[in-house]
Amino acid sequence: MPIPVTMPALSPTMEEGTLAKWSVKEGDKVGPGDVIAEIETDKATMEVEAVDEGTVGQLLVDEGTEGVPVNKVIAVLLEEGEDKSALDNFDPEAASPAPKKADGKKSEQKEEKEAKPEEKPAAKPAAKKEEAAPGKPDGKRIFASPLAKRIAEDKSIDLAALSGSGPRGRIVKKDVEEAKPGTKAAASAGGPSLAPSLDPRAFFEDGTYDEVPMDKMRKTIAKRLTQSKQEIPHYYLTVDCEIDELLRVRKELNERAPEGVKLSVNDFLIRAAALALKKVPEVNASFAGDSLLMHKHANVGIAVAIEGGLITPIIGKADEKGLAAISTEAKDLAARARERKLKPQEYEGGGFSISNLGMYGIKNFTAVINPPQSAILAVGAGEKRAVVKGDELVAATMMTCTMSCDHRVIDGALGARFLEAFKGFVEFPATMLM
Repeated sequence: MPIPVTMPALSPTMEEGTLAKWSVKEGDKVGPGDVIAEIETDKATMEVEAVDEGTVGQLLVDEGTEGVPVNKVIAVLLEEGEDKSALDNFDPEAASPAPKKADGKKSEQKEEKEAKPEEKPAAKPAAKKEEAAPGKPDGKRIFASPLAKRIAEDKSIDLAALSGSGPRGRIVKKDVEEAKPGTKAAASAGGPSLAPSLDPRAFFEDGTYDEVPMDKMRKTIAKRLTQSKQEIPHYYLTVDCEIDELLRVRKELNERAPEGVKLSVNDFLIRAAALALKKVPEVNASFAGDSLLMHKHANVGIAVAIEGGLITPIIGKADEKGLAAISTEAKDLAARARERKLKPQEYEGGGFSISNLGMYGIKNFTAVINPPQSAILAVGAGEKRAVVKGDELVAATMMTCTMSCDHRVIDGALGARFLEAFKGFVEFPATMLM
């Protein structure tokens, strides 16, 4: 029986992808581990490997196709001894396997079936999959074609406000094209909409602006950060750190460092944050509804500006790494982030992030928490300021740091304890080596 190949979920948040390139053609033989395609998500381009052995019988999605939903069948493999006649009357969607999790593990339903090999129930043809959009206010699901969904996003149209003219009420291209840009439902029970409550087009005359559609990354940033501010009760704690000793230690270490290693202030901050997370482990947690996920390792994200947006690669187990290792890894992650070559596990998750705008001369700012993390530290520029030491007024290099906290996880006193530990490591960098 032919084997369907589906669009994989390359990260926990991936809903659709772009089939950038096929690495095989019809008639090619493939085996487990062979690269068959390149898939673009909103933040990276990933190679997709075959998990079964067979001959490529049919490629169902053209190169360059955008908005391909996760688990949609994109190709069909023929098993040994089969030819193209096996595809006659074959419904790939009905024969597609159970969805797999982003980490490659099979779904619980699939695992349960495979745990009982003696039971081999006949496969039930599944109904052909529709593209589901966010729900209507009455809680019912909305079905729309992938093309209709993309057009709706570009025109800031809430699909919940439309009636579908396609089969079974499915919203199709014609329905969206005939709708007015910015159309919204009276009340939407779905996730955060990309469309503002007030359509700015109503306030400006045509011809006085250029309308530039957002790309997939910008839309994802808008959606996730809107969700963050709507769902996470943010509050902020600010502390000033004196960094003269850190700058002195950094200079000495760079003079003695091996060729190719040059420590930045940010490398020290990553190390200080990781050690503070170990010292105050209650901060290193994520909100999970009726429970908290207490992370065993200090995985610290670093915000990196890239063309068209922002990405936060993760320094894994930063508490177990020295400054040189953190510096090397941070530079590598940042470089590959700008090329959109990161793997999902290199930017998904983590419990804490640092966003440093000091290089732009920003004195202080607040940052939005990146779910599922519970805190982010906004770092400003180090600058000479007049400070009081004892009874004397002296000049010192000061750096303002503001932590955005998820109040569901981090209470004020707990956040203060973390910043106290972080400030201690920053102002006395020798303690980072203890």
